Amino acid sequence: MSIEEIRRKASKIKLFISDVDGVLTGGQIILDDNGVEYKAFHVRDGHGIKLLMRAGVEVALITGRNSKVVDIRASELGIEHVIQGAHEKIPAYQELKDRLGVKDEEVAYIGDDNVDMPVMRRVGLSIAVADAEPYVMETADMVTERRGGDAAVREAIDFILKARGDWDRINSKYFNK
Repeated sequence: MSIEEIRRKASKIKLFISDVDGVLTGGQIILDDNGVEYKAFHVRDGHGIKLLMRAGVEVALITGRNSKVVDIRASELGIEHVIQGAHEKIPAYQELKDRLGVKDEEVAYIGDDNVDMPVMRRVGLSIAVADAEPYVMETADMVTERRGGDAAVREAIDFILKARGDWDRINSKYFNK
């Protein structure tokens, strides 16, 4: 697919959905002796999510695991649409689409593993992180240069903001003197 076609797809995005483990994190699940879970999130992904929301794009998380850490991070970022424990992601995806009234072509999804592929095949713009499984990258319209947990989500968001024509407006206070 040409870069122009990918930009055209990105220009229509109204809902951005991200997987969590391996996308917003590096994929490691760290447990202490008491079973307390730790995850590391990249600050630039968080800032990118806030920029995307300022542009009027809804943001959602769909993850197969259940984690209090995910709820905390989503709350910090103002992400209202969080579906955890979604071992089958299509029903969660359909629930979000129905709730928000968006069409498949208005949705972007970023993932890294086989559980993400059914949704990736349905959305308007499918994105894989650089260290996704090879067959996931083959399914994706776009593959980031950055790995999951290393601001890959920010890379995808910046691309979408530019394709939608929101980049200059959203970033004007940072770049204009």
